[in-house]
Amino acid sequence: MSLNDAHAFAFSLATSLMAVIVIFRAGDGTLSISPANEYDGEPSAIVSDYDPWEIMSSSDR
Repeated sequence: MSLNDAHAFAFSLATSLMAVIVIFRAGDGTLSISPANEYDGEPSAIVSDYDPWEIMSSSDR
């Protein structure tokens, strides 16, 4: 999946599930997403994360 698609998908999942979602680079170089509480890979493989509570609080400003 492209980086733009990964960000859009992660944002959508984070705000609908109200769970922190991480975007990570798999061993073969592809991008994937996972709920943060289920991710057990290397922290250095994480490209970005989406915290729905942070997103919601920043939109209230």
